[in-house]
Amino acid sequence: MVDKILVFYGSYRSDRMGIRLADFIVDGLRQRGAEPQLVDAKALNLPMLDRMYKEYPPGTAPQPLETLAREIKGADAFVFVTGEYNWGPQPGLKNLTDHFLEEWFWRPAAIASYSAGRFSGVRSGTLWHGILSEMGMVVVSSTLAVGPIAQTLDAAGQPVGASGESLRKAFSRFADDLAWWTEAARAQRARQAPPY
Repeated sequence: MVDKILVFYGSYRSDRMGIRLADFIVDGLRQRGAEPQLVDAKALNLPMLDRMYKEYPPGTAPQPLETLAREIKGADAFVFVTGEYNWGPQPGLKNLTDHFLEEWFWRPAAIASYSAGRFSGVRSGTLWHGILSEMGMVVVSSTLAVGPIAQTLDAAGQPVGASGESLRKAFSRFADDLAWWTEAARAQRARQAPPY
């Protein structure tokens, strides 16, 4: 069975560097036989959270919310690609995820962080573990941390130099970890309905 994986990216900045990492992950998952789909918060341009998807009467949610809810429910796993803004998560990515709750339940998530500096967005990545767990996902222990991103991935999302080679090696374990939990969660959901 092919793993359907949504890759979420949350920067709204005009000179976005993190899209390189999102593209690298989508390409790497595709090469492994998965069916990844990039979900770009900037392209969706959801409003600041006023009403969650579940708070709309059935059939009345704005079309982008309706479509994304369907895609989230149909996915087997998720990857969150996050930059670090003042030690915290990107507001665009956080806003996108907060529009939903039950739609995330009982599936694994993986976190990839980046920054222009040597800390590679790890402070934001660490915060996302708690956020995603609270939203009903199982967060895999393997993470990717990329920085400085401009010296690791080129504009096409291809690894460059020694840091790019390190990322390529780390991606294999990251993807293996996510694939294992994806299969485990799918098998458990088929065996027994979630408790709530």
